[in-house]
Order: sequence, then structure tokens, then C-alpha cells
Amino acid sequence: MSYSEQAIVFPCAGETLLGIVAVPDAPATVGVLIVVGGPQYRAGSHRQFLLLARALAAAGYPALRFDYRGMGDSSGELRDFTAVDADIAAALAAFRQHCPQLERIVLWGLCDAATAALLYWDGSRDAALGGLALLNPWARSEATLARTHIKHYYVQRLLQGEFWRKLLGGRLGIARAVRDLAANWLRARHAGAAETSAAAEPFQTRMMRALADFPGPSLLLLSGDDYTAKEFLEACRADAVATRALAKPDLTRLDVPAADHTFSSRALRRTVEAATLDWLRRELPS
Repeated sequence: MSYSEQAIVFPCAGETLLGIVAVPDAPATVGVLIVVGGPQYRAGSHRQFLLLARALAAAGYPALRFDYRGMGDSSGELRDFTAVDADIAAALAAFRQHCPQLERIVLWGLCDAATAALLYWDGSRDAALGGLALLNPWARSEATLARTHIKHYYVQRLLQGEFWRKLLGGRLGIARAVRDLAANWLRARHAGAAETSAAAEPFQTRMMRALADFPGPSLLLLSGDDYTAKEFLEACRADAVATRALAKPDLTRLDVPAADHTFSSRALRRTVEAATLDWLRRELPS
């Protein structure tokens, strides 16, 4: 399907944000707002968000990607993923204004953008959101990082022949390795309680609550070769609300074993595009 792209500017808390909207010639009533994660702008690493928006538009779904305040071509001070609710709300309003036929909008995000999408819904309970597409959500804490290192680094090292060759050959600092393992074990045991007492409601609590409470369909894509995805699963295992969320019938989970954090190859990018489109067609028919 043919589509057009247009730059738009819109206000947010006294600043000006810039976005690029891709609109099909015969647009669906479901659109996708691509939320950008990390210190990057609307094109994404290896042009991921640009290419995704074009794939969505070619399939009939309007798509908007935009820069937060302080990033790319938007004005204002730089902020992290826990402080972009106003940016997402402004982008949603601009998207609806530019595409008035939209009845439902999906928030699509990778890494801390996925978490930002969950935090936005947790704080706003925006009824206009029709779905959430979440890739490798960011749930890092000192405890999850330590548990992930123990489970996915140290255990794997014990299974590697090179590790034992270095150990038996005297080329591995045994004392240092033991100290590192002990330190991670202690962090895994004690960090959770310390973090809970330091903050009345950590962002991890809010994001897991949002995942459990969101009333629409959700898509969860997890990379097999990615510590962020592994940490997210560790956080879910330690959280009863998150465990319940992962079992929801309207949550579609897809694990991509060979994928890195950003799905950086052409084949992996197309896997993400196909999974997103299949989910949209199945769960949010226009």
C-alpha cells in the first residue's frame, strides 16, 4: 500500500517536539505510536524505528515516531524514561489530530521505551490506548542484575571447557572469581529489600502493575541473547503481580532465541515487523 510521510511539530509543557508521521493512502483505524528508548532519536539504532514505521504504513497502519524533549530535534532538557509521560501524552494528542480516523492507538517500545509505555498507562489509565507492544522491557535493579549474572554468566562459565583449561593452567584468578561470585550472591539476596525501603514505589512495581492491569491486548517480544530480557524475566519471577501478568490470555509472548537486544540484523528486524503486524491483525482488527 502507498503511504506518505510528513514532519509534524507539536507542543509539550512549553517545549516543541518533532515527529514523523507515516500515513497510508487508506489508513486503518488503529495506529502505532513508536516510543523511543535510550539516548537516541526518532530514527532508532540502525534506522530501526524508521523502517518499522514504513513497514506498518505499507501494511495500512498509521505510525508516528517522535523525539522526546531534549532529544533529536525537540527542544527542552534531557530526561530519562521515568519522566516522559507528558511527552507521550503530547504525541498521542498530535497523532489523533493528524489522523482523526484513529479509534485505537498502540504504544510500541523497546527497552526503557517499553517501560515508559507501561509507566504512562499506569499513571494515566488512558482509555484511548488499544494495545501495548513491548520489546525487552527494562526492569533493572541491583538484585535482578546480580541474579542474572549468577544464572546466565557464572553457570555458563562453569560449562565452558576454556574456563576449566584456564583454571587448571593457573591463568584464572580463582580468588577474584570467587569474590565476584560471592558479591553477586549477596547482592541478589539483599539488594531487593534495600531498594524497596529506599523508594515508596519503584518503577519496577509500577510497570508490573501496568502489565497486569492493562485491559487490552499486549505483545511481549524477548530476545534470547540479551541480558535486559533475562533481567526482565528474573524480575517477573520475583514478583507475583508480574507472574500473573505473563499468564494473561490477552498477552502474546514471542521469544526470539538468536536475537540481540535491538534485533540488529535485517532478518531479525523483519521478524519483529512480521510479529507486530500479525499481532495487530489478530488482536486489533481495524
